[in-house]
Amino acid sequence: MAKLVFELNVSLDGYIDHERLGPPDPALFRHFTDRVRELTGMMYGRRMYEVMRYWDDDLPEWDADERDYALAWRSQPKWVVSRSMASVGPNATLVSDDVESVIRGLKSEFPGEIEVAGPDLAQSLTDLGLIDEYRLYFHPVVLGSGKPFFAAPSPPLRLMASDLIGERVIRLSYVPA
Repeated sequence: MAKLVFELNVSLDGYIDHERLGPPDPALFRHFTDRVRELTGMMYGRRMYEVMRYWDDDLPEWDADERDYALAWRSQPKWVVSRSMASVGPNATLVSDDVESVIRGLKSEFPGEIEVAGPDLAQSLTDLGLIDEYRLYFHPVVLGSGKPFFAAPSPPLRLMASDLIGERVIRLSYVPA
């Protein structure tokens, strides 16, 4: 049975904003590439999927690490939860109806971990009791405003692990208590 893991980069004050947090250092970037390779797949809300579509096209200015990440990302199945999109890109499936049943079916059909990205989607799945783990990658930055990691009050959580990733980022892993 697949485990749904909501994981994103986050500021010390709890906000997500990939542009304001800045690019990951090389060690963190390689960590994310390795992480994508080990996933069963990825589940996105519309906005996060639109951000991640960046990796669909090869850009001439990319270095070897970026090309490596793009290849890993493209190879993974993706499920995009959206009622407003009409279509999605390669290796992606649009989920627009009966979201709870579809996701419960994915959890029962696949082994391993499915990454959930997007706080609104994660909150909907949290409300349905479908998120199995939360992984917050804390960057030493205070943003002061923006989109919060948790879109609403979180359920009671229990710390499972803490890891230093690279030289600047701490990953905290929680499960519902």
